[in-house]
Amino acid sequence: MALTPLADALNHLLGSVPEPPTEERVPLSSALWRVLASDVVASVAVPPFDNSAMDGYALRAHDVPGTLVISQRIPAGSRAAPLAPGTAARIFTGAPIPEGADTVVMQEDAREQQGTVSVLGCVTRGAHIRRRGADIAHGATILPQGGVLTPQDIGLLASVGHADVSVYNRLRVAVLTTGDELVAPGSQPEPWQIFNSNASQLSAQLVALGCEVVASEVLPDCPTRIGNALERFACVADCIVTCGGVSVGEEDHVKTQIEARGRLKLWKLAIKPGKPLAFGEVQNCPIFGLPGNPVSAWVTFALVVKPWLLRAQGARGLKSAKIVAQAQFEVARPGSRQEYLRVNLQRDSCSISGLSTVKAVPTRDQSSGVLSGVSEADALAVVPLGATVALGDPIEVLPIADLLSPLSVESPDCD
Repeated sequence: MALTPLADALNHLLGSVPEPPTEERVPLSSALWRVLASDVVASVAVPPFDNSAMDGYALRAHDVPGTLVISQRIPAGSRAAPLAPGTAARIFTGAPIPEGADTVVMQEDAREQQGTVSVLGCVTRGAHIRRRGADIAHGATILPQGGVLTPQDIGLLASVGHADVSVYNRLRVAVLTTGDELVAPGSQPEPWQIFNSNASQLSAQLVALGCEVVASEVLPDCPTRIGNALERFACVADCIVTCGGVSVGEEDHVKTQIEARGRLKLWKLAIKPGKPLAFGEVQNCPIFGLPGNPVSAWVTFALVVKPWLLRAQGARGLKSAKIVAQAQFEVARPGSRQEYLRVNLQRDSCSISGLSTVKAVPTRDQSSGVLSGVSEADALAVVPLGATVALGDPIEVLPIADLLSPLSVESPDCD
């Protein structure tokens, strides 16, 4: 089977994502990183009334210059009486503008003495007044369906009076890792065994995307047990993510069990690391079969599984977070796969122009089994299929923080 370019694989996968799950209403305290199931329309204006942007004095601009009697004091949270002609109101930030006033003068530009105030300098009518609806108009759509809720979005919802919000239900995902060599962290491995890092990292990546991990199991390299687990997980999950068993070795049974008990739709990507990725279904449950090497599993999840999961949870309008850096490495020969190198980003300032250059410096080891390189790295540098790279060439990089975030995807636009 020929290697599939990443862009083609993503277009195929995202074109067949099922409809989002059903929706529920949750309190704002539980809404962080959830996906909006409908547009949110403001039922009130923000601010709900004209208010002062400064501590100072509310007055009529045409009464200045002159000395004005201070007729009332208006702190935030109090009711303002209409402003008597020829007077001023002592007012504080956030307090309502009294009827009749059209301007606020900052206290630094006024002199108060014995119950009167004199304005120092000129006055601009309308100054320092925050008008009703200047931030949000009544009836405006403030957040669109498919948006992933951030802390600032939750604050925005609270500002228009929402105590809860309609979001899509979390996607239920089962995790299956395979390998006779794997033991759980905290146990005592035999000399020929290793700790299972993939189960923990995949579960953490899933939680970061707002998914619910409904099951996690590690199995030996036994085709029957692997196949039975796929069928069992398919009954309780919206999606299954497996790790290991998708290459061409005699002990790689996940791919063959997907074919035997369901349908294989995709196998082998033209990327490095991560070539032996499989996608298919068993009992109509989508299955992503990731490579067993920890870096390959991490990279393929971020590049392939994450966009699918976000789309399946109803997320829309997400963009790639690529930036351009200066390569501090060379690739002399064009490769047959698009390569993702772990790099650290260094910013150097230019003393002549005052501008800075971002440099992509590779981590010490690019092996697909060295997970510490991902932990140390700031980004993945993208070396396109068939490309060479000279020292100092501009190169696209994907920040690690964005690869983990539910707010961006390395894929075609998620609309």
